[in-house]
Amino acid sequence: MHKILKIVLIVVGLIGAALWFMLPGKDVPVAEAAENGAMGAMFLITYLLLGAAVVFSLIFTIKNLLSNPQGIKKALFVIGGFLLVVIVSYVLASGTDVDDKAMAMSDESTVKKIGMGLNIFYILTIIAVGSLVIPAVKKMFSK
Repeated sequence: MHKILKIVLIVVGLIGAALWFMLPGKDVPVAEAAENGAMGAMFLITYLLLGAAVVFSLIFTIKNLLSNPQGIKKALFVIGGFLLVVIVSYVLASGTDVDDKAMAMSDESTVKKIGMGLNIFYILTIIAVGSLVIPAVKKMFSK
């Protein structure tokens, strides 16, 4: 199986390299370049590889969770914590904190969802930095 996978990856790499050289030059108009068959084939290969990576990742994750009951419990706590962060972020997002020119291009719910996404990013960043800094500070003062 490992040899077959290696051969398939080499073939895909060679096809990608051949398609790379078939791409249009920089002097070709954008509309014409977007219709290029080589570019479409490269996107198709990218989507197939991305899809395979997602499928195999999900399969092995689910297999690992089902073989380890403690893993299911831990995964549910993580999912619950993430859902809590999403709910808090949605509540904190106002949806009206944009000037009138930008509001003309979108509605309030879109702005609220963008604000929610930013709040999720900020909260998770604070959690990540805190999980790195707090143990380091504790270790520094415990010596």
